Amino acid sequence: MEFSAKQIAEYIQGIIVGDENATVHTFAKIEEGVPGALSFLSNPKYTHYIYDTKSSIVLVNKDFEPEHELQTTLIKVDNAYESLAKLMALYEMSISKKQGVSPLASIAESAKIGKNVYIGPFTCIEDGAEIGDNVCIHPQATIGSNVKIGMNTIIYPHVTIYQDCRIGNNCILHAGAVIGADGFGFAPGADGYEKIPQIGIVELEDNVEIGANTCIDRATMGHTLIKQGVKLDNLIQVAHNVEIGKHTVMASQVGIAGSAKIGEWCMFGGQVGVAGHIKVGDHVNVGAQSGIPGNTKSNTTLMGYPAIDPKQFARSAAIYKKLPDMYVELGRLQKEIEELKKQLNK
Repeated sequence: MEFSAKQIAEYIQGIIVGDENATVHTFAKIEEGVPGALSFLSNPKYTHYIYDTKSSIVLVNKDFEPEHELQTTLIKVDNAYESLAKLMALYEMSISKKQGVSPLASIAESAKIGKNVYIGPFTCIEDGAEIGDNVCIHPQATIGSNVKIGMNTIIYPHVTIYQDCRIGNNCILHAGAVIGADGFGFAPGADGYEKIPQIGIVELEDNVEIGANTCIDRATMGHTLIKQGVKLDNLIQVAHNVEIGKHTVMASQVGIAGSAKIGEWCMFGGQVGVAGHIKVGDHVNVGAQSGIPGNTKSNTTLMGYPAIDPKQFARSAAIYKKLPDMYVELGRLQKEIEELKKQLNK
C-alpha cells in the first residue's frame, strides 16, 4: 500500500515541510533510507543522516530545525518515535490475518474456541481450555487444561501455557515462552530436597507482551501476577508468587526471585537481579547488571550491586579502576610507617 505525506500528516496530526504529495510504501532506518521509504529522527546522534538520507519522508520532532538543505519531506510531530509506532501499527493492521483451524491441531472436545480464531498445525489445546475471539495460536503451541485466553491475543510457536493459567486480552507471547512451570520450591531434609507442590497459577492481565524463551513460574499458592501493560523482553525469569505492576518494562535476562513485588512504571535494564520477598516501589529505574537486595523506594534511579545512586556508582567505579595502584601505594606507605616507628623506638 502507498500513502502520501498529506495522508500521513492527517493521521498523526503532523505538519508537512516539503512536498505533501511525496509517497511511501515501506519503512527504513534513516541511515539506510531508500526512495519510497518512511524514516524517523528522534535521537540527536542520528541528525547528520537526515541531510543525505534517500528516504522520501522523515518524521521529526517539532523542535527540529535543519542546518542544511534537505532532499526529503519532513513531517513534524510532537513525538517522532511515538508517531512511528502508530504508523507501524496501522501498517500491521493492513496485513491479512490467518484464520481457521488446522486439521493437524489437537483440540479437546471440552475446549471452547471463540470466533475468527487461527489455530496452527500440531497445536495442542487440552480439556476445559477457553480461547477468546480473534486469538491467533501459531503451530506447535501447547495450551494446558482449563487455561483461559482473552480476545485478540497472539501465541507464537512453541509457547507452553500450563494448566489453569490465565492470559488476558490483547497479549502477545513470543516463541518458546513458558507460562506456569513449577516454581523453584524444595524443602531440605535428611535425605535431600523434597519437592513442594506448586498449586497456584500465573495470571497475565490485558496488553501484556512476553518475550521469546521467557519463563514465568506458577505460584506455590495463589498466583504469580503480571499486571496490565507490562512488557518483558526475551530470556527473563520471573519466579513464583512475583507481582509486577502496571506498565513496567524489563530488558533481556532480568531475574526476579520468589515473592518479590515490583511497582508500576518501572524500567529495568538487562541482567538486573532482584532478591526474593522484597518490594520495589513505583517509577524505579535500574541500570543494566544491577542487583536489588532489599526494599526500594518509589521514584528512584539505581545502578550497581548493591544498587545505589548512579552518580555514587560512577564515582565508585572510577575509584575501583585505581585500586591496584592504590594497593601498591598503601603497601609502600605501610613500609615507611614501620621504618619511622623503628627510628622513633631507637
